[in-house]
Amino acid sequence: MRGIRIAYDAKRAFCNRRGLGNYSRDVIRLVQTYAPDNTFVLLGQPTALYAPTGAEIISPKGLWRLCPGLWRSFGCLPSIKEVDLYHGLSGELPFGIHRTPVKKVVTIHDLLVLRYPHLYSPGYRKLFAAKMRYAVRTADIVIAISGQTKSDLVHYLHADEQKIRIVYQGCNGIFREPVTAGKITEVRAAYSLPESYILYVGALEERKNLHTLVKALAQAGLNIPLVLVGGESAYGNALQQQALQSGVPLRILSGVPQADLPALYHEAAVFVYPSLFEGFGIPVLEAMCVGTPVLTSTGSCFAEVGGEAALYADPAQPEEIAAQLTKILSNPALRNQMVKRGHVQAEKFTDRKVAQNLLNVYHELCAY
Repeated sequence: MRGIRIAYDAKRAFCNRRGLGNYSRDVIRLVQTYAPDNTFVLLGQPTALYAPTGAEIISPKGLWRLCPGLWRSFGCLPSIKEVDLYHGLSGELPFGIHRTPVKKVVTIHDLLVLRYPHLYSPGYRKLFAAKMRYAVRTADIVIAISGQTKSDLVHYLHADEQKIRIVYQGCNGIFREPVTAGKITEVRAAYSLPESYILYVGALEERKNLHTLVKALAQAGLNIPLVLVGGESAYGNALQQQALQSGVPLRILSGVPQADLPALYHEAAVFVYPSLFEGFGIPVLEAMCVGTPVLTSTGSCFAEVGGEAALYADPAQPEEIAAQLTKILSNPALRNQMVKRGHVQAEKFTDRKVAQNLLNVYHELCAY
Protein backbone atom coordinates (compact mmCIF):
# COMPACT_ATOMS: atom_id res chain seq x y z
CA MET A 1 0.00 0.00 0.00
CA ARG A 2 1.52 3.28 -1.06
CA GLY A 3 0.62 6.67 -2.42
CA ILE A 4 -2.74 7.09 -0.69
CA ARG A 5 -3.98 10.05 1.33
CA ILE A 6 -4.80 9.13 4.95
CA ALA A 7 -6.65 11.47 7.30
CA TYR A 8 -6.70 11.13 11.09
CA ASP A 9 -8.95 12.58 13.74
CA ALA A 10 -6.09 14.15 15.71
CA LYS A 11 -8.01 15.94 18.45
CA ARG A 12 -6.65 13.75 21.22
CA ALA A 13 -3.20 13.56 19.66
CA PHE A 14 -3.02 17.33 20.13
CA CYS A 15 -4.62 17.71 23.55
CA ASN A 16 -4.80 14.47 25.54
CA ARG A 17 -1.93 13.31 27.78
CA ARG A 18 -3.55 10.01 28.74
CA GLY A 19 -4.28 6.76 26.91
CA LEU A 20 -6.28 8.12 23.98
CA GLY A 21 -3.68 10.77 23.28
CA ASN A 22 -0.80 8.32 23.49
CA TYR A 23 -2.61 5.92 21.18
CA SER A 24 -3.36 8.64 18.64
CA ARG A 25 0.21 9.93 18.57
CA ASP A 26 1.61 6.40 18.32
CA VAL A 27 -0.63 5.40 15.40
CA ILE A 28 0.35 8.49 13.44
CA ARG A 29 4.03 7.97 14.25
CA LEU A 30 4.00 4.29 13.32
CA VAL A 31 2.20 4.70 10.00
CA GLN A 32 4.45 7.61 9.04
CA THR A 33 7.50 5.51 9.93
CA TYR A 34 6.52 2.24 8.27
CA ALA A 35 4.50 3.59 5.32
CA PRO A 36 6.21 6.92 4.51
CA ASP A 37 5.14 6.96 0.85
CA ASN A 38 1.62 7.96 1.81
CA THR A 39 0.29 11.47 2.46
CA PHE A 40 -0.94 12.28 5.96
CA VAL A 41 -3.61 14.75 7.03
CA LEU A 42 -4.27 15.55 10.69
CA LEU A 43 -7.57 17.14 11.65
CA GLY A 44 -7.46 19.19 14.84
CA GLN A 45 -6.13 22.25 16.59
CA PRO A 46 -2.35 22.05 17.25
CA THR A 47 -1.10 22.59 20.81
CA ALA A 48 2.24 22.68 22.58
CA LEU A 49 1.75 19.03 23.54
CA TYR A 50 2.24 17.65 20.03
CA ALA A 51 4.21 19.10 17.14
CA PRO A 52 3.99 16.59 14.26
CA THR A 53 6.16 16.74 11.18
CA GLY A 54 5.55 15.42 7.70
CA ALA A 55 1.79 15.92 7.78
CA GLU A 56 -0.74 18.48 6.60
CA ILE A 57 -2.75 19.92 9.48
CA ILE A 58 -6.34 21.05 8.93
CA SER A 59 -7.95 23.08 11.72
CA PRO A 60 -11.40 24.67 12.03
CA LYS A 61 -11.69 28.07 10.41
CA GLY A 62 -14.14 30.95 10.56
CA LEU A 63 -17.12 30.41 12.84
CA TRP A 64 -16.14 26.77 13.27
CA ARG A 65 -13.27 27.96 15.45
CA LEU A 66 -15.88 28.88 18.06
CA CYS A 67 -17.29 25.33 18.03
CA PRO A 68 -14.37 22.93 17.40
CA GLY A 69 -16.39 19.99 18.73
CA LEU A 70 -19.14 20.54 16.17
CA TRP A 71 -16.53 21.01 13.44
CA ARG A 72 -15.02 17.65 14.37
CA SER A 73 -18.43 15.96 14.27
CA PHE A 74 -19.90 17.71 11.21
CA GLY A 75 -17.91 20.60 9.78
CA CYS A 76 -14.74 18.78 8.78
CA LEU A 77 -16.40 16.75 6.02
CA PRO A 78 -15.46 19.14 3.16
CA SER A 79 -11.82 18.89 4.30
CA ILE A 80 -11.68 15.11 3.90
CA LYS A 81 -13.56 14.64 0.65
CA GLU A 82 -10.28 14.25 -1.23
CA VAL A 83 -8.72 11.64 1.11
CA ASP A 84 -8.68 7.92 0.41
CA LEU A 85 -8.99 6.72 4.00
CA TYR A 86 -10.16 8.30 7.24
CA HIS A 87 -9.21 6.81 10.61
CA GLY A 88 -11.17 7.85 13.68
CA LEU A 89 -8.67 7.20 16.46
CA SER A 90 -10.97 7.52 19.46
CA GLY A 91 -14.30 5.87 18.79
CA GLU A 92 -15.83 8.49 16.51
CA LEU A 93 -16.42 9.26 12.84
CA PRO A 94 -17.82 12.55 11.48
CA PHE A 95 -21.59 12.35 11.03
CA GLY A 96 -22.37 12.21 7.33
CA ILE A 97 -19.17 10.48 6.30
CA HIS A 98 -21.27 7.50 5.18
CA ARG A 99 -22.39 9.63 2.22
CA THR A 100 -18.81 10.03 0.97
CA PRO A 101 -16.64 7.55 -0.97
CA VAL A 102 -13.92 7.75 1.70
CA LYS A 103 -12.86 4.43 3.22
CA LYS A 104 -13.58 4.49 6.95
CA VAL A 105 -11.74 2.93 9.89
CA VAL A 106 -12.56 3.55 13.55
CA THR A 107 -10.72 2.40 16.66
CA ILE A 108 -12.86 1.43 19.63
CA HIS A 109 -10.88 1.37 22.86
CA ASP A 110 -13.55 0.21 25.29
CA LEU A 111 -17.27 0.33 26.00
CA LEU A 112 -17.00 1.52 29.57
CA VAL A 113 -19.82 4.02 29.12
CA LEU A 114 -22.18 1.09 28.44
CA ARG A 115 -20.63 -1.40 30.87
CA TYR A 116 -20.39 1.07 33.80
CA PRO A 117 -23.02 3.73 33.04
CA HIS A 118 -23.13 4.90 36.67
CA LEU A 119 -19.63 6.35 36.28
CA TYR A 120 -20.79 8.88 33.66
CA SER A 121 -23.33 11.67 33.53
CA PRO A 122 -26.56 10.95 31.58
CA GLY A 123 -25.70 13.58 28.96
CA TYR A 124 -22.23 12.18 28.36
CA ARG A 125 -23.57 8.62 28.15
CA LYS A 126 -26.16 9.57 25.57
CA LEU A 127 -23.76 11.59 23.40
CA PHE A 128 -20.89 9.11 23.54
CA ALA A 129 -23.13 6.11 22.87
CA ALA A 130 -24.69 7.85 19.85
CA LYS A 131 -21.28 8.69 18.40
CA MET A 132 -19.97 5.19 18.94
CA ARG A 133 -23.04 3.46 17.48
CA TYR A 134 -22.81 5.60 14.36
CA ALA A 135 -19.08 4.96 13.99
CA VAL A 136 -19.38 1.19 14.43
CA ARG A 137 -22.29 0.98 12.00
CA THR A 138 -20.65 3.25 9.40
CA ALA A 139 -17.03 2.10 9.45
CA ASP A 140 -15.78 -0.30 6.82
CA ILE A 141 -13.46 -1.82 9.44
CA VAL A 142 -13.63 -1.48 13.22
CA ILE A 143 -10.36 -1.84 15.10
CA ALA A 144 -10.72 -3.30 18.60
CA ILE A 145 -7.63 -2.85 20.77
CA SER A 146 -8.18 -6.19 22.51
CA GLY A 147 -10.23 -9.34 22.32
CA GLN A 148 -12.20 -8.03 25.31
CA THR A 149 -13.20 -4.93 23.36
CA LYS A 150 -14.21 -7.06 20.39
CA SER A 151 -16.47 -9.15 22.64
CA ASP A 152 -18.01 -6.01 24.12
CA LEU A 153 -18.65 -4.57 20.65
CA VAL A 154 -20.64 -7.65 19.72
CA HIS A 155 -22.41 -7.85 23.08
CA TYR A 156 -23.37 -4.21 23.66
CA LEU A 157 -23.62 -2.83 20.12
CA HIS A 158 -24.39 -6.00 18.15
CA ALA A 159 -21.51 -5.05 15.88
CA ASP A 160 -20.83 -7.07 12.74
CA GLU A 161 -18.10 -9.43 13.91
CA GLN A 162 -16.89 -9.90 10.34
CA LYS A 163 -15.63 -6.33 10.10
CA ILE A 164 -13.86 -6.21 13.48
CA ARG A 165 -10.07 -6.57 13.53
CA ILE A 166 -8.08 -6.87 16.75
CA VAL A 167 -5.00 -4.65 16.61
CA TYR A 168 -3.15 -4.52 19.91
CA GLN A 169 -1.47 -1.35 21.07
CA GLY A 170 2.18 -0.82 21.82
CA CYS A 171 3.82 1.74 24.04
CA ASN A 172 6.24 4.58 23.58
CA GLY A 173 9.76 3.47 22.65
CA ILE A 174 11.19 5.31 25.67
CA PHE A 175 10.12 2.35 27.82
CA ARG A 176 12.25 -0.05 25.77
CA GLU A 177 15.44 1.97 26.19
CA PRO A 178 17.92 1.20 29.01
CA VAL A 179 17.40 3.34 32.09
CA THR A 180 20.74 4.97 32.93
CA ALA A 181 22.19 5.23 36.41
CA GLY A 182 22.25 9.00 36.00
CA LYS A 183 18.54 9.13 35.23
CA ILE A 184 17.77 6.92 38.21
CA THR A 185 19.74 9.21 40.52
CA GLU A 186 18.01 12.28 39.03
CA VAL A 187 14.50 10.84 39.40
CA ARG A 188 15.09 9.47 42.89
CA ALA A 189 16.23 12.89 44.04
CA ALA A 190 13.50 14.81 42.21
CA TYR A 191 10.68 12.84 43.84
CA SER A 192 12.41 11.87 47.11
CA LEU A 193 11.65 8.25 46.40
CA PRO A 194 11.85 5.71 49.22
CA GLU A 195 14.36 2.88 49.03
CA SER A 196 11.64 0.39 48.02
CA TYR A 197 8.09 1.07 46.90
CA ILE A 198 5.02 -0.31 45.14
CA LEU A 199 4.07 1.67 42.04
CA TYR A 200 0.84 2.49 40.21
CA VAL A 201 0.68 4.69 37.09
CA GLY A 202 -2.61 5.93 35.64
CA ALA A 203 -5.68 8.01 36.35
CA LEU A 204 -6.81 8.39 39.95
CA GLU A 205 -10.46 7.48 39.60
CA GLU A 206 -12.94 4.97 41.01
CA ARG A 207 -12.64 2.46 38.16
CA LYS A 208 -8.94 2.02 38.87
CA ASN A 209 -9.88 0.38 42.19
CA LEU A 210 -7.04 1.90 44.18
CA HIS A 211 -9.08 1.97 47.39
CA THR A 212 -9.02 -1.83 47.33
CA LEU A 213 -5.25 -1.76 46.84
CA VAL A 214 -4.83 0.46 49.91
CA LYS A 215 -7.06 -1.91 51.86
CA ALA A 216 -4.94 -4.87 50.67
CA LEU A 217 -1.73 -3.18 51.82
CA ALA A 218 -3.24 -2.48 55.22
CA GLN A 219 -4.28 -6.12 55.58
CA ALA A 220 -0.90 -7.43 54.43
CA GLY A 221 1.00 -5.25 56.90
CA LEU A 222 3.88 -4.93 54.42
CA ASN A 223 4.79 -1.38 55.51
CA ILE A 224 6.18 -0.58 52.05
CA PRO A 225 5.25 2.81 50.57
CA LEU A 226 2.71 3.00 47.77
CA VAL A 227 3.56 5.55 45.07
CA LEU A 228 0.70 6.61 42.79
CA VAL A 229 1.52 8.55 39.61
CA GLY A 230 -1.55 10.36 38.34
CA GLY A 231 -3.36 13.67 38.07
CA GLU A 232 -4.93 15.42 41.04
CA SER A 233 -8.52 14.38 41.75
CA ALA A 234 -11.11 14.12 44.49
CA TYR A 235 -10.63 10.36 44.39
CA GLY A 236 -6.91 10.85 45.03
CA ASN A 237 -7.71 13.05 48.03
CA ALA A 238 -10.00 10.35 49.40
CA LEU A 239 -7.25 7.77 48.94
CA GLN A 240 -4.87 9.88 50.99
CA GLN A 241 -7.37 10.00 53.83
CA GLN A 242 -7.96 6.25 53.61
CA ALA A 243 -4.22 5.54 53.66
CA LEU A 244 -3.68 7.86 56.63
CA GLN A 245 -6.43 6.17 58.63
CA SER A 246 -5.19 2.66 57.78
CA GLY A 247 -1.49 3.34 58.32
CA VAL A 248 -0.41 2.79 54.71
CA PRO A 249 2.45 5.07 53.59
CA LEU A 250 1.17 6.75 50.42
CA ARG A 251 2.70 9.25 47.98
CA ILE A 252 0.84 10.80 45.03
CA LEU A 253 2.99 12.28 42.27
CA SER A 254 1.19 14.57 39.81
CA GLY A 255 2.51 16.29 36.71
CA VAL A 256 5.22 13.68 36.12
CA PRO A 257 6.71 14.04 32.61
CA GLN A 258 6.84 10.90 30.50
CA ALA A 259 10.64 11.08 30.40
CA ASP A 260 10.73 10.28 34.14
CA LEU A 261 8.37 7.30 34.02
CA PRO A 262 10.86 4.58 32.94
CA ALA A 263 13.06 5.31 35.96
CA LEU A 264 10.02 5.32 38.26
CA TYR A 265 9.01 1.91 36.92
CA HIS A 266 12.59 0.61 37.06
CA GLU A 267 13.07 1.42 40.72
CA ALA A 268 9.75 -0.02 41.89
CA ALA A 269 9.72 -3.36 43.68
CA VAL A 270 6.48 -4.24 41.89
CA PHE A 271 3.99 -2.48 39.64
CA VAL A 272 0.35 -2.99 40.63
CA TYR A 273 -2.56 -2.29 38.29
CA PRO A 274 -5.76 -3.28 40.17
CA SER A 275 -8.18 -1.72 37.68
CA LEU A 276 -11.65 -3.19 37.39
CA PHE A 277 -11.70 -2.90 33.61
CA GLU A 278 -9.63 -1.57 30.70
CA GLY A 279 -9.61 -1.69 26.93
CA PHE A 280 -5.93 -2.64 26.91
CA GLY A 281 -3.90 -1.46 29.90
CA ILE A 282 -0.79 0.23 28.49
CA PRO A 283 0.92 0.68 31.91
CA VAL A 284 1.15 -3.12 32.23
CA LEU A 285 3.12 -3.21 28.98
CA GLU A 286 5.26 -0.24 30.00
CA ALA A 287 6.25 -1.95 33.25
CA MET A 288 7.16 -5.20 31.49
CA CYS A 289 9.28 -3.34 28.95
CA VAL A 290 11.24 -1.62 31.72
CA GLY A 291 11.68 -4.84 33.67
CA THR A 292 9.34 -4.47 36.64
CA PRO A 293 7.25 -7.39 38.00
CA VAL A 294 3.54 -6.84 37.39
CA LEU A 295 0.51 -7.69 39.50
CA THR A 296 -2.78 -6.89 37.82
CA SER A 297 -6.42 -7.93 37.81
CA THR A 298 -8.14 -11.09 36.69
CA GLY A 299 -10.76 -10.66 33.98
CA SER A 300 -11.11 -7.90 31.37
CA CYS A 301 -8.17 -7.64 28.93
CA PHE A 302 -5.32 -7.96 31.42
CA ALA A 303 -4.23 -11.50 30.58
CA GLU A 304 -4.07 -10.51 26.90
CA VAL A 305 -1.39 -7.98 27.79
CA GLY A 306 0.38 -9.63 30.72
CA GLY A 307 0.25 -13.22 29.49
CA GLU A 308 2.26 -15.62 31.65
CA ALA A 309 4.62 -12.83 32.74
CA ALA A 310 2.26 -11.17 35.24
CA LEU A 311 0.52 -12.42 38.35
CA TYR A 312 -3.20 -11.80 38.78
CA ALA A 313 -5.67 -11.20 41.60
CA ASP A 314 -9.41 -10.71 41.83
CA PRO A 315 -9.75 -6.90 41.99
CA ALA A 316 -12.68 -7.22 44.38
CA GLN A 317 -10.70 -9.29 46.91
CA PRO A 318 -8.13 -7.32 48.93
CA GLU A 319 -7.00 -10.55 50.59
CA GLU A 320 -6.06 -11.99 47.21
CA ILE A 321 -4.21 -8.83 46.18
CA ALA A 322 -2.35 -8.86 49.50
CA ALA A 323 -1.36 -12.52 49.11
CA GLN A 324 -0.01 -11.99 45.58
CA LEU A 325 1.91 -8.89 46.62
CA THR A 326 3.48 -10.75 49.52
CA LYS A 327 4.39 -13.61 47.20
CA ILE A 328 6.20 -11.30 44.77
CA LEU A 329 7.96 -9.17 47.37
CA SER A 330 9.22 -12.13 49.41
CA ASN A 331 10.53 -14.25 46.54
CA PRO A 332 13.55 -12.85 44.62
CA ALA A 333 13.65 -15.88 42.31
CA LEU A 334 10.03 -15.31 41.32
CA ARG A 335 10.71 -11.62 40.74
CA ASN A 336 13.61 -12.42 38.42
CA GLN A 337 11.49 -14.94 36.53
CA MET A 338 8.70 -12.38 36.12
CA VAL A 339 11.14 -9.79 34.77
CA LYS A 340 12.48 -12.24 32.17
CA ARG A 341 9.02 -13.36 31.13
CA GLY A 342 7.92 -9.73 30.96
CA HIS A 343 10.61 -8.88 28.41
CA VAL A 344 9.53 -11.87 26.29
CA GLN A 345 5.84 -10.94 26.54
CA ALA A 346 6.56 -7.31 25.63
CA GLU A 347 8.05 -8.44 22.31
CA LYS A 348 4.52 -9.26 21.14
CA PHE A 349 3.75 -5.55 21.09
CA THR A 350 6.73 -4.00 19.32
CA ASP A 351 6.40 -1.01 17.00
CA ARG A 352 7.00 -3.18 13.96
CA LYS A 353 4.28 -5.68 14.85
CA VAL A 354 1.73 -3.04 15.77
CA ALA A 355 2.50 -1.07 12.60
CA GLN A 356 2.19 -4.15 10.41
CA ASN A 357 -1.21 -5.00 11.89
CA LEU A 358 -2.42 -1.44 11.32
CA LEU A 359 -1.18 -1.42 7.74
CA ASN A 360 -2.86 -4.78 7.10
CA VAL A 361 -6.18 -3.12 7.98
CA TYR A 362 -5.49 -0.20 5.66
CA HIS A 363 -4.43 -2.56 2.91
CA GLU A 364 -7.75 -4.41 3.08
CA LEU A 365 -9.51 -1.20 2.10
CA CYS A 366 -6.91 0.50 -0.12
CA ALA A 367 -4.94 -2.21 -1.90
CA TYR A 368 -3.28 0.14 -4.39
